[in-house]
Amino acid sequence: MTTQTTQAMQTRVMLVDDHALCRSGLSELLQHRSGMVVVGTTGDPAQVIPLLRECQPELMILDLCLGATDGLSVLRLVRSEGFDIPVVVLTMSDSEDDLSAALRAGVRGYLLKDMEPDDVIESIGRAARGELVVAPAMAAKLAQMWQSGQKGSVKRDLVDTLTERERQVLDQVARGKSNKVIAQALDISHNTVKLHVRHIMAKLDLGSRVEAAVFAFEHRSASDSSGTVGDAAGSGRRST
Repeated sequence: MTTQTTQAMQTRVMLVDDHALCRSGLSELLQHRSGMVVVGTTGDPAQVIPLLRECQPELMILDLCLGATDGLSVLRLVRSEGFDIPVVVLTMSDSEDDLSAALRAGVRGYLLKDMEPDDVIESIGRAARGELVVAPAMAAKLAQMWQSGQKGSVKRDLVDTLTERERQVLDQVARGKSNKVIAQALDISHNTVKLHVRHIMAKLDLGSRVEAAVFAFEHRSASDSSGTVGDAAGSGRRST
């Protein structure tokens, strides 16, 4: 297999971080410990859109602090320019407000720079495969936010309004699976999955897939003690 063919099979990643050392270190880790290739890096928010057009990455890793510009402003610009690229936040901030804002902005992951390097790389790989990934410490805060009402309240008996298929889809959402992966797992079409997700959101009065994942975790944990926050949020440190 040629190098060109191998690279074509790898996930194309773009790094946006204003610290050159962080960009360099993460780039080395991604390219030597995962099936990914870093096709572009920058610490300049003004270069993000041009790089997206030039490099056509499949996943973007974004810091929340980019000098005088915050990462979520960059993400909003990316979306306004029509780029639907999945984004994983990699930051030092363990603020609940930043986590909430990032999830509302539609990121696929929220990871912390003080995580073990292997865990960061593993989580990024899972995000590239369509899973929702959240740092273990932030997954706990996400559940706390939900329980305290910051993400709204949902009555558990609403789950009784779901059809059996909708429950199956909700379980897959709770595992952080993308619509494409859910469609393959349940042997239904991608459009059917989207329709089920839309119905689930409406019936449970939820505003995002993250809320759906936390709801599913809390409902499952009420009747099945085997559920874990890490499973619902799509991330967790490996046992040793």
